[in-house]
Amino acid sequence: MTDDKQSQGTAGFLMEMGMLKRAKRSGWWIAGVKDPETIAEHSFRTAVVGAVLAMMEGADPAKVALLCTFHDTQETRIGDIPHIGRRYVTAASNERVTEDQVSAAHPAVRAGIQAIVAEYENAESLEVTVAHDADKLECLIQAVEYREQGYQNVQPWIDTSFDKLKTKSARTLAEAALTMSSLEWQKVYLG
Repeated sequence: MTDDKQSQGTAGFLMEMGMLKRAKRSGWWIAGVKDPETIAEHSFRTAVVGAVLAMMEGADPAKVALLCTFHDTQETRIGDIPHIGRRYVTAASNERVTEDQVSAAHPAVRAGIQAIVAEYENAESLEVTVAHDADKLECLIQAVEYREQGYQNVQPWIDTSFDKLKTKSARTLAEAALTMSSLEWQKVYLG
């Protein structure tokens, strides 16, 4: 593959990732949320949550943030399939989708992104555990914010997200988030 083709393949991947800024997290529609967050919005906060949890758990914050950044990139191709929908749809694995997404990219980009996704999906390490907790904790926090906005059907998202948390830090932060309003952070500075 020529350098021009690899550059186009890599730039194409970056352009495809822009779709995540427009694609909604469709599971929230089941809860009645009319205009849910985008996949990119979810992934951004998941990466921040992951870095914070990693600091608290003694894991590598940069590694966790990287895992979180790429954890839902496949949804440009297969969408955000809600858990109930997965009973009826067979989708390619995230590793397979990623393989296609980066197939024309620069070899280092192709290998690097495939390794990140494979690690998130299959490895057992503190960083992977923290990254998965970050995904669930971000979902819980988002559900708390939606509940505060008047969406009453989000409690199952709160409950299942909390139940899946594995690290002490994630559980502690989830418990704190459940007692706060979304504007609580301002009180520290405006108090």
